[in-house]
Amino acid sequence: MAWREIIYQYDGSFDGLLSCIYESYTQKERPTAIVDAGDAEPCIFDVRTVPTDRAHAQRVLRSLRKISGEVVPFLQRAFLTCLPDKELAIYRFVAKLYREGPQYLSRLSDEDYQPLLRAVRHMSGEVEHLRGFLRFSVFDGMLGAEIEPKNRVLPLLRGHFCDRCYNETFFIYDRTHREALLYAGGVSRIVPLDAFEMAQPDGEETEYRRLWRRFYDSVAIRERENSKLQMTHLPLRYRSTMTEFQPDEALSVDGETALPPKGKCDMLPEDHTERLRMG
Repeated sequence: MAWREIIYQYDGSFDGLLSCIYESYTQKERPTAIVDAGDAEPCIFDVRTVPTDRAHAQRVLRSLRKISGEVVPFLQRAFLTCLPDKELAIYRFVAKLYREGPQYLSRLSDEDYQPLLRAVRHMSGEVEHLRGFLRFSVFDGMLGAEIEPKNRVLPLLRGHFCDRCYNETFFIYDRTHREALLYAGGVSRIVPLDAFEMAQPDGEETEYRRLWRRFYDSVAIRERENSKLQMTHLPLRYRSTMTEFQPDEALSVDGETALPPKGKCDMLPEDHTERLRMG
């Protein structure tokens, strides 16, 4: 029986992608594309929305774990990468894995396996960089930071910062994917934020930023400055959110103490809910 070609739409979740894989095998369909319903565009091909079914997703997960215990964590990380058409790349990888079995995992240069490996390695490097390059600021007792990653790294940064800042209330906003990691009282959550604006620092926070800049500048040895080496260890794209690389005007407050962002988040203590502006 010939497999029918079709385009799948899904809700953008990992379970939704697994539901698409289940649908493909049960309906004998071969998706030529798997797209997030929010990003879908008109096309001339047959398009069908696949609802997310957790039971179907779990069946796919169990079948993958029977092949290898390493596959599911790998695919979960691959799903968070910025690899173009990652859904179809994951589908093709899974199709080959079902067809060839565990031995397929040793074919690291395979045309469908190698792009996923490269994407996961890239994301792992970005996570390591952000663990060291992320800079918190204090907004009336709450810590806040912004990042601009290429990959969806908040799920991977979650454990690191929640463990180390377990007695704090903090948020990390991902400008690229417009979502935030919120943590308060031992509970963390990642939520979408379509509109967000970081508060201006108050006078005390501004002074601490200046002190950090002064320390950064004073420990530098100008005679041994090596810009190329510095860019290797600290790429330019991370510097837009790092305190020590902010221009002087970014460290000033125009006359008055800046107000923190406004908004609501029901997971934060009541006295902190007015410090985030959410849309």
